[in-house]
Amino acid sequence: MVRRPSRRTFIKTTAAIGAGYYVAGGLNAQESKSAIEEIRYACFGVGGKGQSDSADAARTGKVVAFCDVDTDTLEKQGRRFKDGKAYTDYRKCLDEVGKNVDAVTISTPDHMHAPIGVKAMEMGLHCFCQKPMTKSIEEARVMSKIAAERKLVTQMGNQGTAGSALREAAAILKGGHLGKIKAVHIWTNRPVWPQGDVKPEAQPVPEGLNWDAWVGSADFVDYSPAYHPFKWRGFWAFGTGALGDMACHTLNMPFMGLDLRDPTSVTAQTSGHDQITFPKWSIIDYAFPQNENRDALVFTWYDGGKLPPLDIVPDEAFNKAADGTKQLSASGALVLGEKGAIYSGDDYCGSYKLIGVDKPAVDFKQSPGHFDEFAQGIKTNDPSLCMSNFPGYAGPLTETVLLGNLAVWSGEKVEWDAKNMKSSAPADAEFLIRRKYRDGYGLGRDQQA
Repeated sequence: MVRRPSRRTFIKTTAAIGAGYYVAGGLNAQESKSAIEEIRYACFGVGGKGQSDSADAARTGKVVAFCDVDTDTLEKQGRRFKDGKAYTDYRKCLDEVGKNVDAVTISTPDHMHAPIGVKAMEMGLHCFCQKPMTKSIEEARVMSKIAAERKLVTQMGNQGTAGSALREAAAILKGGHLGKIKAVHIWTNRPVWPQGDVKPEAQPVPEGLNWDAWVGSADFVDYSPAYHPFKWRGFWAFGTGALGDMACHTLNMPFMGLDLRDPTSVTAQTSGHDQITFPKWSIIDYAFPQNENRDALVFTWYDGGKLPPLDIVPDEAFNKAADGTKQLSASGALVLGEKGAIYSGDDYCGSYKLIGVDKPAVDFKQSPGHFDEFAQGIKTNDPSLCMSNFPGYAGPLTETVLLGNLAVWSGEKVEWDAKNMKSSAPADAEFLIRRKYRDGYGLGRDQQA
């Protein structure tokens, strides 16, 4: 039997030939072209946020396959991707078209990010994955390792990473212009879904919904509208709560500027939870040791309507209500230093205020756009073009974020050994570090439909 080369094998071969020709002087830089002139995508999850992610894929290349568990969604998106093949099972999709695509987008519920991403990357496919990159800490390590070993172009969907305001604010922090950092406070208006006391009631599966595929890697449960659509974020089995939903956005600026990786302990206060849904509110303290760029510090996260103590917030960070009272934004980031502070009143640091110090001139790399970084990286075979790549940025950020949920579940202070992925959390919290998977939905391309 003649074994046909995959699209990626062909591209690598032609790229090597082209490189040799260039070195020999056959082309100049202006005349040379990328080996991939049109990126071929498979998109997983094309409703909700997946609508814009798949639209970005179509804008920068061609969607040749798209997958969603809801046939109504597939039908609607099929009008956009008329040349694409539709699937309801990611495994069948990758098995059938994986050799003929260059990259995937993953915009599914959190618990399916790693099963799809690992299978795709083990096939040599570049990967754009929504935040948080994974549901468990080990999954973040696995996806980062595969991306690094195979030199794949990867990007997590925390779009604010590409913003000039965020990058400038981070550069100010990196430059030490606030002096010693005293504290970091991040808050969000999430959850905006039911959480804290939800009792799902089984109902018949709606027509056109592949419920088994939706449950995927999690332990099977009967269908309930309490889970799907959208409300899954509040359940331990499928989502990562308010923290997982928004911290990869709102923490992004201080994470970039202060290298907030590998905390040594995490402590949570919460409203309490029933091990089914996340609590109604959380306040989480992360302790970071000193590193070569900054002193030790504590970062505090607030959700469910909780806010930083107002007496520590500079006056310039408040909004004034019509009655003259001071109000804090519903979501925001505040970094307090000895010399001054940086405040952003939105989830993405689309703008910021520098308080107490004059604005310094700092250098930072402008972005062509978050998804455009991904597309350009694929076309030039350069993973470094993506700021939120898995090994160098998105993986460590995801690990930091998910550690907060380890403390939320445990209800006590958790010591963390990042090198060995070991914690002082109770044994029943281990699933947040290392997951178990339902048969047929684990990590790796050996999991066949």
